Amino acid sequence: MRMIRAGAAAVFAVLAVVCTAGSGAAAETATRAAGEGRTTVHTITVDGRERGYRLYRPASLPAKAPLVVMLHGGFGSARQAERSYGWNAEADLRGFAVAYPDGYGRAWNAGGGCCGRPGRERVDDVAFVGRMVAEIGRRLGTDPRRVYVTGISNGGMMAYRLACDTAVFAAAGPVAATRMGACRAPAPLSVVHVHGLADEAVRFDGAPGAGFARIDGPPVREVVAGWRATGDCGRPSVSRSGPVTVERARCPRGRAVELITVEGAGHQWPGGEVVRERADPPSAALDATAVIWRFFAAHPRS
Repeated sequence: MRMIRAGAAAVFAVLAVVCTAGSGAAAETATRAAGEGRTTVHTITVDGRERGYRLYRPASLPAKAPLVVMLHGGFGSARQAERSYGWNAEADLRGFAVAYPDGYGRAWNAGGGCCGRPGRERVDDVAFVGRMVAEIGRRLGTDPRRVYVTGISNGGMMAYRLACDTAVFAAAGPVAATRMGACRAPAPLSVVHVHGLADEAVRFDGAPGAGFARIDGPPVREVVAGWRATGDCGRPSVSRSGPVTVERARCPRGRAVELITVEGAGHQWPGGEVVRERADPPSAALDATAVIWRFFAAHPRS
């Protein structure tokens, strides 16, 4: 496994945006409109650090509802992720809760030295997210068989770290990411990976990326093949629609592993918002949020 290069003290510049979640006791932060859901802000102490997360609950949430954990990218925040990727609107339509945790120093310790302060200081982000999921389960009564994790860039890398080091999630949906660090004995789970083939920050071929942190991880195709091997999956079928290619492998016990690539798309969340000046524009060829949710909904823990 190649490691993130020395000198990449700053996490790669993906989402240089404002506003982290507030701290303190749980508090209602937004009631959006009549009939819509609300976001509350919460803090917990993990590994001696006070950590925060935002929790979106639709106005109508069924008993034993699914939970999606959305991890922001480097230099991003929980508030920004909630605003940028359309998960609240999808939750309103489909009836699930969404958690938006805040990375320590706006980054995540995704393994292999990545990224930023969490990587250097060995922040236990696996424990933080696990504690958050357990707390939300107690608060909302979410379905432990339908807990999912997604994220962009450094957040997508953290999604892979959680998939490698826990058995909490039924499926993972990394976007514009790769796996950093070792993944020695992961539990089989479903994976859907979305990647732009013109991504220069986290390159599809595994070559060193551009930006503040020259991400030097394994090629994405190799990472996805590793999850197929872990899950004892079959050979993938391939389908194409315009610039979008889907490689889909079926696995035992109803699991699946998919790789979705978008020609011409850079380092972005397809179908999301432009998050900062000079960032790669989101591709209009794919609504990544809707596609990832459909995959999640079809793949509970077996």
